[in-house]
Amino acid sequence: MKAYIIRKYNKRDKLESVEMPEPIMKEDDVLVEVHAAGVNLLDSKIKNGDFKLILPYKLPLILGHDVAGIVLKVGSRVKKFKVGDEVYARPADYRIGTFADRIAMNENDVAIKPKNISMEEAASIPLVGLTAYQALIEKAKLKKGQKVLIQAGSGGVGSFAIQLAKHLGATVATTTSAPNFELVKSLGADIVIDYKKEDFEIILKDYDLVLHSQDAKTLQKSLRILKPGGKLISISGPPDSDFAKEINSSWFIKSILSLLSLRVSKKAKQLKVTFQFLFMRAEGKQLSEITELINSGQIRPVVDKVFPYEKVNDAMEYVESGRAKGKVVVKVK
Repeated sequence: MKAYIIRKYNKRDKLESVEMPEPIMKEDDVLVEVHAAGVNLLDSKIKNGDFKLILPYKLPLILGHDVAGIVLKVGSRVKKFKVGDEVYARPADYRIGTFADRIAMNENDVAIKPKNISMEEAASIPLVGLTAYQALIEKAKLKKGQKVLIQAGSGGVGSFAIQLAKHLGATVATTTSAPNFELVKSLGADIVIDYKKEDFEIILKDYDLVLHSQDAKTLQKSLRILKPGGKLISISGPPDSDFAKEINSSWFIKSILSLLSLRVSKKAKQLKVTFQFLFMRAEGKQLSEITELINSGQIRPVVDKVFPYEKVNDAMEYVESGRAKGKVVVKVK
């Protein structure tokens, strides 16, 4: 089958189009014909080697973390799906590889595709949708009437998280540039801050939650807008000791991650707030709940551009540029 791979961790090299062996299926796997694949900054970071300490993949590696397609085959123990089902998923770590004609995934990581959207729109959802779900619902337990700052509201995670937070009944503030104001307002943002001209730390105070996706300087400012007891959940680092436990790291890696997060953890403690790092995981059950929200019209996908399969590298470059509004998708079939 055709697939796009990396042979080594490298910032300069592009993905290579090659013929790869068919996916090896397990008893509880579904084999999916890939119709569309989402492109994420995570793909670029893995290609660059940014995660090789905590995600030591074997090379060559097929990249790609989002998929929408049709079930071609099911394992002998699969109960949730049948051949012909339209599905979508974020494959589990160490089983990624959606920049390919086909992919095998554990059935527990897969969900039925929303009925009212295209394959390309469906492929835009899993990684960002699960990130927002796990941050706002699972970790933060965001409640009606609470206040949340969602950074980079026009981005992939931000555009989904704004809608989910509004569905939960929160007051939503977000940062973006002026050309994106109408987009984030249409998604439900109550307070929109132009990060190029305004300082959100001056405008916002006593917030219950920050979903952080930016740099270390913005992280420090974000901690200061929280009220005592508030939470900051970061998807851009630094990884903390709890994350090291989640991925069963060696003592050496645990020590490194604890040191990386020491400064922010101390600052959070001084301010009587909580800092948590989130590296989202595959979860079909949560994705099924997201399907219901999309089918009911509570949340809509935001897709900036759809690239043809042969232009995977162009799609990667566009994502790396930081200009995308919502998600970037590759149409495979």
